[in-house]
Amino acid sequence: MTSPARLFSRGSWAETARIAALLRKETVGGLLLIIGAVVALVWANTPWASAYEGFRDTVVGPAALHLDLSLGTWAADGLLAIFFFVAGLELKREFVAGDLRDPRKAVLPVAAAVGGMAVPAVIYAVINLRNDGGLVGWAIPTATDIAFALAVLAVISTHLPAALRTFLLTLAVVDDLLAITIIAIFYTSSLSLGPLALALVPLALFGIAVQRRVRSWWVLLPLAAATWVLVHESGVHATVAGVLLAFTVPVVRSQAAGGPDAGPGLAEHFEHRIRPISAGFAVPVFAFFSAGVTVGGLSGLGASLTDSVAVGIIAGLVVGKTVGIMGATWLVSRFTRAELDTDLRWPDIAGLSLLAGIGFTVSLLIGELAFGPGSLADEHVKVGVLTGTLLAALLATAVLKPRDRRYRRIAEAEARDANGDGIPDVYQEQGRAVTQTSPRETVDEASERKRATDPT
Repeated sequence: MTSPARLFSRGSWAETARIAALLRKETVGGLLLIIGAVVALVWANTPWASAYEGFRDTVVGPAALHLDLSLGTWAADGLLAIFFFVAGLELKREFVAGDLRDPRKAVLPVAAAVGGMAVPAVIYAVINLRNDGGLVGWAIPTATDIAFALAVLAVISTHLPAALRTFLLTLAVVDDLLAITIIAIFYTSSLSLGPLALALVPLALFGIAVQRRVRSWWVLLPLAAATWVLVHESGVHATVAGVLLAFTVPVVRSQAAGGPDAGPGLAEHFEHRIRPISAGFAVPVFAFFSAGVTVGGLSGLGASLTDSVAVGIIAGLVVGKTVGIMGATWLVSRFTRAELDTDLRWPDIAGLSLLAGIGFTVSLLIGELAFGPGSLADEHVKVGVLTGTLLAALLATAVLKPRDRRYRRIAEAEARDANGDGIPDVYQEQGRAVTQTSPRETVDEASERKRATDPT
């Protein structure tokens, strides 16, 4: 009888180390995001609120190209294209060289991401059934903000196990793909096929250049900008251009470019260069321009919190995300006969699911697309997103913090390196177990053996 597969099992050391380095950058970006949001929220509720609104609504850009946009719009359409470019790179890397290339390992984060988006959307729609104008915002509570979630983990000093952090990142990556698909399909009000077709020209040239390992900014940046402008002109939200450009970047260097040992493709190089710009500048600036909602005192806050749009968002983020992710995880374990890793329990999954209810950047973006920036409904969206995010963070803290002693023990075991070779002992023991497996090896062990022997 074969051993049951393990959910949330520890991955390879190379993958764990890569993701740990990536998450450290996202954590710093998340802290900057929080600072930007708090500054905007405080400024918008002071006697100088008009100065904030005037600054946000300042129009810059060439009118001849239809790019005379407000600073707030530039942040949503332009800076978030950088964010989605980085998300696209990470997504492609996961599907080409990461855990998502193995269907057996991809099934859990993909199912959890789908469940974590579908259930919040249903909850929001049910709450807003009698609000015809509010139904358009059904996708607002579907997004997870990985940077904000990691910042919360940093603030509460919880040593979440590497397997759970990896799962959270993978779930957020799939979440971003689904979110940009929703934006492209459901939040494109008018479509001009001419500019969209023309956008394929600079996009193709960009793809050819990166396939040939061209790194010169004076070649790539104009092509990327032209793609962005034409996608913007087509009526499709301009952030889609960021994902399309990312998908052209090679993850693995082809044999024609120097053989299988020539190293990774340009995706890793671009991610290393551009992620700090995205996490440290683009997303915090967007948060600054988007989070500034005038509450109007306790009465105004009460009116916003009782609006069905805000209630739907809060319920979707806090309840929907938790039910969707935990439900999908249970279904995967039920139908694949997989069991949780021996170090974890279902309360750990509950805390992680609550943490995934922290939705900020993409939720605010979809709110603006659904109701229009500056509208009353958009103000309610901001209150709902901020409140739901805060509640999800507090509840996740309440669940995860008491379990930190267990997490510390796991972290110490994962960091122990008795022979001082730079690779923790648990990963070496895991590697030896993989090479010595019999035909009874588990699904996860088989995946690790395949990863170790596959040169790609």
